[in-house]
Amino acid sequence: MFLVLLEEGHSAGGGSGGLMEAFKENPTFLSINLVISAIVVSLIVNRTIHQFKNYSINAHELISQISTLVRAGNIDRAIAQTKGLDLPLYRIVRAGLTNANKGEDKIESEMSSVYDELKPAIDKHVAELFALANIATLTGLLGTVFGLIHTFAAISKPGLSAAEKQNLLANGIAEAMYNTAFGLGIAVICMTAFMLLSFNAKKIRHELEAAKDRLFTLLTLDRQQG
Repeated sequence: MFLVLLEEGHSAGGGSGGLMEAFKENPTFLSINLVISAIVVSLIVNRTIHQFKNYSINAHELISQISTLVRAGNIDRAIAQTKGLDLPLYRIVRAGLTNANKGEDKIESEMSSVYDELKPAIDKHVAELFALANIATLTGLLGTVFGLIHTFAAISKPGLSAAEKQNLLANGIAEAMYNTAFGLGIAVICMTAFMLLSFNAKKIRHELEAAKDRLFTLLTLDRQQG
């Protein structure tokens, strides 16, 4: 977003009224939003990597493999298949398998306990994007208001020609609009990332719950029927 505005500033005339001129005149709120934008980018990258790194396992395929081993009576081999990886899905499956001979209540209790422990990490810090969107927007609006106050104060000084007043007014309005645009741009990025990461987190929770329920059925009902 900052680069887009910078390019717009150059294309609009480079010097007077550009983004860099706005930074020189009143850098406070633009600098705050620049810091916020860095935090937003870091947070989005971190959460995206976390979700795809830890929850990209094919749950259906894993449970199918475990199911084959369990129905063949190879519980130990099934447990061994989940060892060595500390991924959430493997931990839930391992909790069920290691308690496979301890009754339905114990199996359900252990798997649910592990799932409840892991669940908050799925969308951890995602909600902060919503807050950052509001902060960036309000910071941009504050920059706009203070920019306009500064501009009107400047053009009200005596001894200025009409051309000088017009130039000050144009630069001041440009400064104010850059603050608004920067804040809104950050907010749009935040809300888009919030929506995508929240949707993916919901999908992940659904997949983990489905895998947990399928394994519970496998270890209880199916074995009872066998």
